[in-house]
Amino acid sequence: MSAATGVATARIAAIQMVSGPAVAGNLDEAGRLIEMAAARGAQLVALPEYFGILGMKDTDKVAVREAEGDGPIQAFLSATAKKHGVWIVGGSAPLTCADPGKVRNSSLVYDASGKLVARYDKIHLFGFQMGDERYDEANTIEPGIAPVTVDTPFGRLGLSICYDLRFPELYRAMQDVDIILVPSAFTETTGRAHWETLLRARAIENLAYVLAPAQGGLHANGRETHGDSMIIDPWGAVLDRLPRGAGVVIADINLDRMHGLRRNLPALNHKTM
Repeated sequence: MSAATGVATARIAAIQMVSGPAVAGNLDEAGRLIEMAAARGAQLVALPEYFGILGMKDTDKVAVREAEGDGPIQAFLSATAKKHGVWIVGGSAPLTCADPGKVRNSSLVYDASGKLVARYDKIHLFGFQMGDERYDEANTIEPGIAPVTVDTPFGRLGLSICYDLRFPELYRAMQDVDIILVPSAFTETTGRAHWETLLRARAIENLAYVLAPAQGGLHANGRETHGDSMIIDPWGAVLDRLPRGAGVVIADINLDRMHGLRRNLPALNHKTM
């Protein structure tokens, strides 16, 4: 077992959503899905990127940004974790930053008592142009500056968000990570081409579990997200997945098996950089 964990096995869940511009409605849907996951025995539940708002325009998230520790999105995460006695990773929430026209896109981890125990601000900001599709997160998001890990009863979590997935050096900078979190809102175009390949690569090269909750469907603003939320084991096998639409992906993890694989294939000990 990892030094960060008190258990060898745990049940973890990824929530897939098709979030819209209304925060209250999105929180109601997230609450319904978290309740489903908890009823199935999940001890750690992760929500997708932008679970609280995927607005009609990029600046909508700036209008509802919250100071750390204050606001309806964070209050929901804390209360829901405490209500169900589960750890919750709020895939991303828009938090304040120095620039009044931007936010930090922040992943927030709450323990089973509802306490905020970790925050990660997305470092790599998505930019993409293909035909009529154009995205530039730097217009409304201020990047984070440092990797974040957090010890839990289920192992050490390594936090990342969506576009971070394309940067393997981020995960290698994390030490002894047992579960990699990748809450996302991949576009259908990039997701269809790269999502599964990148997720499985991160699991295999780090010999770690990957928990990847995603947005998955056609949103009110016309954006289409790829979905295919999944949980992947350290050997690269997909344990559960949901191609499209709202729902719950759930699987049991075994850290003893993970450490056995690391002993059999000690690639993490062979790093030279």
